[in-house]
Amino acid sequence: MRLAPEIGANFLAPYLVFEVLEGRYGDTNALIASAVPPLLWSSFELAKTRRLDAVSVIVLASIVLTLAATALGGSARLIQIRDALVSGAVGLLFLASLLMEKPLIFYLARATSARNTKIGAARFEAMWQTPAIRRTFRLMTAVWGAGLVLQTAVMCTLAWIWPISRYLLLGPFIGYGIFGLLLLWSLWYGAKRKVLAAIGQSATLPAGGNSIP
Repeated sequence: MRLAPEIGANFLAPYLVFEVLEGRYGDTNALIASAVPPLLWSSFELAKTRRLDAVSVIVLASIVLTLAATALGGSARLIQIRDALVSGAVGLLFLASLLMEKPLIFYLARATSARNTKIGAARFEAMWQTPAIRRTFRLMTAVWGAGLVLQTAVMCTLAWIWPISRYLLLGPFIGYGIFGLLLLWSLWYGAKRKVLAAIGQSATLPAGGNSIP
């Protein structure tokens, strides 16, 4: 039952808002209005939890970019495609960060650990000296970047070929499904590479210690 409000706000409410308002206000205005429930829900959740982690940062960035994409206006189909491009923009940021000394996921994970555990940023930085840690974070960044770009390609294609109402009803299941697969892969791979264990144990390690062979 705890999932009911989230399902209602992100899956059912956009479709219902569009169906109710389309006939009176046109498809473009109805589509813009349909974005309000998920945006309000995401904002409420972030304000309630007050937690800074990788997922919340991505969600917050998506909210800001979605608002900007919607504010540009245009036809309903163009707004849908532009909104789908948000995830792709985030994915490209992930991929571009591979050119940096430390990729984006490392900074997101460091912020999460510094905020939500007793591990300081300095201890987390020390983990970066371990080659296996560096390889793991770079691969995870690459997979997330490629996955979000793929998600964008799929959603843009569906936004172009599907009726607006069908896209609003089924699109979130596909988009969240891809996002969920990326999360599950990250948990599996992080556990396999012992990264999650290393993060949890690093509070008891010396500054230069590591637990990944």
